[in-house]
Amino acid sequence: MKKKSIIVSLFLTLGAFGALAQATAPAPAPEPTPSPFSANINLTTKYKFRGQDQGGVSFDSTTGKSKTSMFSPAIQGGFDWTMNGFYLGNWDSNIGFTNAGIEMDFYGGYKSEIAKDFGYDVGILQYYYPQKDKVISFDVTELYGALSWQWLTVKYSHTVSKDYFGIGAGQQIAGSTPRPAGRNTGYFEAAANFPIDKWTINTHIGYTHYSSALRNATFDAGEGTITSDGVPNYYDYKLGATYDLGSGFSVAGAVVGASKKSFYGDINKPRAIFTLSKTM
Repeated sequence: MKKKSIIVSLFLTLGAFGALAQATAPAPAPEPTPSPFSANINLTTKYKFRGQDQGGVSFDSTTGKSKTSMFSPAIQGGFDWTMNGFYLGNWDSNIGFTNAGIEMDFYGGYKSEIAKDFGYDVGILQYYYPQKDKVISFDVTELYGALSWQWLTVKYSHTVSKDYFGIGAGQQIAGSTPRPAGRNTGYFEAAANFPIDKWTINTHIGYTHYSSALRNATFDAGEGTITSDGVPNYYDYKLGATYDLGSGFSVAGAVVGASKKSFYGDINKPRAIFTLSKTM
């Protein structure tokens, strides 16, 4: 009996050590906290902003209309910081319509959800062009607000700076007095980015509504003749697709253009644009 009790005690002791080992085993290492910083870089065949060409732009002195090339590649990229819904960021691109040669965007805001899959985003955005000679300043400040549901987004941007991309300053040089203000120019947009496996179908439509001062600007052509120098509102559009290549790479193709080409010239012409992107 004594031998049997020793064997039973040995099993009980080993079982106790096993239970203790399981109870005190180190917990799995927690997954690393995602970095609040991210970055992106793009190579595109043409940069269009609100449907208008931003690269390779020139103007016909006879007609006063814009002329652009079909292919004017741009390198673009930026950095973002996000934490608890708040975010700050910067995005840059080479351009071709000012002596600056670069557009620098600085923005900050807050985004969150009202309910599951239903979010909102509010913020401020500064477009900055580091020109050497600012005869016409293209700098613009906008406030914006957006609502989103899954793959649908609607957004409104409102200009709070004195001018809107130098249009008022250009009208003043042409003879409009006083200088027409671009403040209160608005931009409405809606986008649907529908995912299908590794593909995303991209659609977008926007509408630029200029301030009344920019739309109704006039100048005195002499001999009592008052000529319109206003700019008409217009809409822009995009239809394309993006393919996820993996490891943060994606490739996209789209047709992008805008209305009122008869007034604005080639900058509003529809273009086929291809882009290679990398997120980090």
